[in-house]
Amino acid sequence: MKFLRNFLDSQQDRFEKGGRFEKLYALYEMIDTFLYSPGEVTKESSHVRDSLDLKRLMITVVIALVPCILFSMYNTGLQANVALNEMGVSASGWRSVIIDFLGSGYDAQSIWSNVVHGALYFLPLLILTYVVGGFWESLFAIVRGHEINEGFLVTGILFPLILPPNIPFWQAALGITFGIVVGKELFGGVGKNFLNPALTGRAFLFFAYPAQISGDAVWVAADGFSGATPLSLAASSGVEAMESSFSWMDAFLGFIPGSIGETSALACLIGAVILIASGIASWRIMISVLIGAFGLAFIFNSIGSTTNYMFAMTPAWHLVLGGFAFGLVFMATDPVSAAMTQTGQWIYGILIGFMVILVRVVNPAFPEGMMLAILFGNVWAPVIDYYVVKANIKRREQRNGE
Repeated sequence: MKFLRNFLDSQQDRFEKGGRFEKLYALYEMIDTFLYSPGEVTKESSHVRDSLDLKRLMITVVIALVPCILFSMYNTGLQANVALNEMGVSASGWRSVIIDFLGSGYDAQSIWSNVVHGALYFLPLLILTYVVGGFWESLFAIVRGHEINEGFLVTGILFPLILPPNIPFWQAALGITFGIVVGKELFGGVGKNFLNPALTGRAFLFFAYPAQISGDAVWVAADGFSGATPLSLAASSGVEAMESSFSWMDAFLGFIPGSIGETSALACLIGAVILIASGIASWRIMISVLIGAFGLAFIFNSIGSTTNYMFAMTPAWHLVLGGFAFGLVFMATDPVSAAMTQTGQWIYGILIGFMVILVRVVNPAFPEGMMLAILFGNVWAPVIDYYVVKANIKRREQRNGE
């Protein structure tokens, strides 16, 4: 790799101030720092130093996402193969050509067949997200003269994982554009955005194109097949009807229809262990979300309802269905859009947990709720931190005045 290091060093003058490609310095810096650690050191007074920089932080999050990524491809292919076998047909379009070329087939009992088929839905969305989102990130960095932040490395993976497998490519491109431009860059970029960009993009798609982001037909990657998710089945037919079609263990492991990467609570749990052990994500937020959600779900269980089936859904079921586990681990804990203070994180998490159950139960027409709950928490996070800090200052002033 010495040749590559020497080549990058030889090109640096072209991209620095006064160079021929000065305006493209952000692109050069992105490639250089992605491949190698920065060579610059602090020359002024000493600073507090930490072995964890933004690049290592984002890479750790990506590592924590690996279980979700691998299982997403397997389960997406599994659901598609089962559906195609039921209908007695094969995949259509370019995917069928690749499957025939690889000889992987549509065997739902084959791990290889399921992974290949699922990858043909996830990987194109991932590439599309990085190309389109990377374009906007680079454009804003060049115009502002800023560095291209590593935060998009995670956003680019999170976004396709929270989409249904059958979403049209042009809508995915439009969604990540809205998430990056409106959800982040218009507020000044990384560190200044108060909304999670990936969730902002998905929320835009949900309200702009509800037919392609909701409904029974979008959750299984098979043309012409309609299959309800457990949450929608519980909301429309009751928890007992849902339990007759899906077991709790299937939902925990992730063998159910849903967004590409959100179905496996187990994969999310593995990611949570990695993020908490590495100190990347706040365990306070995770626990407080559970407290808020489980508390309100228990209250609704106790009240009961003869007209609203969702009142009967237990806290254990809420945990493993929809995007609850994925949002709990990877979205609610976003260090930029979440609360910063320790006390604020408890309040923020409880608020999100409370809101997701409120949306799921009281508004069964929208049985998910996690996306809106986290975005609602994002909006209130700065206010929560403001009053927590203000209260701390007031207590210190009172102690000093005694």
